[in-house]
Amino acid sequence: MSQTLLEQSLGQLACDIPGATRIFHTFKLDFCCGGHKSLREAALGKDLDPTLIAQALHSLQDTGETQLDWRNQPSPVLITHLLTRYHARHREQLPELIRLARRVEQVHGARSSCPNGLADLLTDIQQELEGHMLKEEQVLFPMLQQGIGLQAAPPIQVLRFEHDQHGQALEELLALTNNITPPADACNTWRALYRGLLEFRDDLMQHIHLENNVLFVNALNPRH
Repeated sequence: MSQTLLEQSLGQLACDIPGATRIFHTFKLDFCCGGHKSLREAALGKDLDPTLIAQALHSLQDTGETQLDWRNQPSPVLITHLLTRYHARHREQLPELIRLARRVEQVHGARSSCPNGLADLLTDIQQELEGHMLKEEQVLFPMLQQGIGLQAAPPIQVLRFEHDQHGQALEELLALTNNITPPADACNTWRALYRGLLEFRDDLMQHIHLENNVLFVNALNPRH
């Protein structure tokens, strides 16, 4: 069983197995932008033992946990979920994260462990993400809701490229924050900032995963 899991793509496994994304987060495997890679390829690329990860996924399958399979939902239903669960949420998250980051940098900027430059990075992410979400809301989502997914190939190509850029920004965020791990003596503001960053990172990866590996795939491969 583990052997077949090794050859499946991270994106497919994230759709197939409830809880798989938690394991991918643990091993820092990119299932959203890198969702096309097989588990074997992705693990070896990070010097990880692919069999170990496959066994962890296999044990999840045995629990019988269930989740909504978005691949079987009509595009308008998934789009509504994306808008309410992710687009609206990111617009709430980022202003507060930027505010907290500025405070931490102002108070603790002299410390080597301080994530100096984080507020500016989050501001860039906010601007890039806002422009990206507006393209989806004003161009792509209306096309898909009208059922003309095959004509959406050009905007989907642009949006996939922008997703890759978001993924690179997340890598920068992880590098700047010691994998979003606060120092042992971090103040409450610093800890609150990193808790928020973890939630934002998880939300953004799940958001990109649902678009790259479900919404875009379904749009370009309509089932008759």
